[in-house]
Amino acid sequence: MADTTGFLVTEKLVKRFDEAVAVDEVSLSIGKGEIFALLGSSGCGKSTLLRMLAGFEKPTSGRILLGGQDVAAMPPYERPVNMMFQSYALFPHLDIWENIAFGLKREGLPKAEIKQRTDEMLALVQLTPYAKRKPHQLSGGQQQRVALARSLAKRPKMLLLDEPLGALDKKLREQTQFELVNIIEKVGVTVVMVTHDQEEAMTMASRIAIMSKGRVLQVGTPEEIYEHPSNRFVADFIGNVNLFEGRLTVDEADRCAATTGIGEIHVGHGVSGTLNMPVAIAVRPEKIEISKQRPDTGGPNLFTGKVKEIAYFGSYNTYIVVATDGSKVKITEANTSRHDLSDITWEDDVYFWWDDRAGVVLRD
Repeated sequence: MADTTGFLVTEKLVKRFDEAVAVDEVSLSIGKGEIFALLGSSGCGKSTLLRMLAGFEKPTSGRILLGGQDVAAMPPYERPVNMMFQSYALFPHLDIWENIAFGLKREGLPKAEIKQRTDEMLALVQLTPYAKRKPHQLSGGQQQRVALARSLAKRPKMLLLDEPLGALDKKLREQTQFELVNIIEKVGVTVVMVTHDQEEAMTMASRIAIMSKGRVLQVGTPEEIYEHPSNRFVADFIGNVNLFEGRLTVDEADRCAATTGIGEIHVGHGVSGTLNMPVAIAVRPEKIEISKQRPDTGGPNLFTGKVKEIAYFGSYNTYIVVATDGSKVKITEANTSRHDLSDITWEDDVYFWWDDRAGVVLRD
């Protein structure tokens, strides 16, 4: 379990390239043993931030504290940090054992210790039988584990992962995510990883920072980020979401309501806002129920529309329903049994509804 105190702390970290601000006053606190993900689209500043942690880029201003020590001015080779790149950067002419031992030999460690650590790392990543093979004789997933073993052999205090699974195909990537987390947790090293893959961040990280235009918009556990986004960008960036724009009409401690194009939407939490202020209600597609028959809910948030599109994804169906105001509502429904065929088809008039605890009110 990760320590909650700040093992890695960035204080108002800024990086400018001429007039462009790549990283804009980023302050983070990452616990010891935590797997922390920087998630965002291309150009959001996440890779620049990672390179500053590694020492490959010098901050324009701000501090980087690792275990209480300011390392911002320290060159990469003096930092107790190792970085693993997307390309793995394995030496093609060396076998797997030699690849893992390379950094230890450069440090001038005794032969016995080099052998012990290298053998230990091979066992950790379950590649002992492949010790004498060359990198090209391994699969992509195995090469990735060799790169990880080499990064961990020097026993860094912090490991930086730059799109660690980007070179793998989807199925192998999903399988490797769990392997990687298990290995990291066994070693207990603190990890900061950069990814643009939401599933990767949600699967691997204990906490996630969502970045956009050099700034951190929200930090939280995968569940917090998904269920309680702090603004429209985060809600829309993570997973799928329906955003209903409207104005606040009720605001009490435990509930509120907003008038939107499809009607009045009730939400099971207050916002301490101002009546008539513009808001958006975010509702995830899987939280919405759909039926051709009017349900016996008796509650709020019941609306009507017409089915315009249906997509079958195996484990679930997606419906695009055009509501009475012309807006499109995305609804997903799980296929819970092998013969679970829905009676809903194109152009059907349907009811759709959700519990008042399913929505989140967003101001920004």
